[in-house]
Amino acid sequence: MYETNTRPSDLVKDDLPDVDAGSTLPTEEEVLEAMKDVVDPELMVNVVDLGLVYGASVDDEGNVTLDMTLTSPTCPLTDKIEYDTKYVLDGLAKSVTINWVWLPPWSLEMITDDGREQLRAVGYNL
Repeated sequence: MYETNTRPSDLVKDDLPDVDAGSTLPTEEEVLEAMKDVVDPELMVNVVDLGLVYGASVDDEGNVTLDMTLTSPTCPLTDKIEYDTKYVLDGLAKSVTINWVWLPPWSLEMITDDGREQLRAVGYNL
């Protein structure tokens, strides 16, 4: 019935789908969704809903560049936000570069409706 040189794994023939090399690149939407796990340590709201992420781009190699700002140029927790950003994008992006930008300056109008709800939940009145 079986040849003596046949291994059980030789009997299984899986038809695996072809993997498109381009499908492993993250989309801007995936990057922004992952960035919702980065929380501003002072306001306890994610940086996307606070309006701190001005833009995200992904190159052909999977490197992510973020244009971000802070609620204040003198924010003492910049290193924490950088660390958390690189942590949440690890595995999704090949590398992460943050361009800290100050124009336009951040303002309360940049907070999303979800961000406003999150701020109200932690006691801020907007």
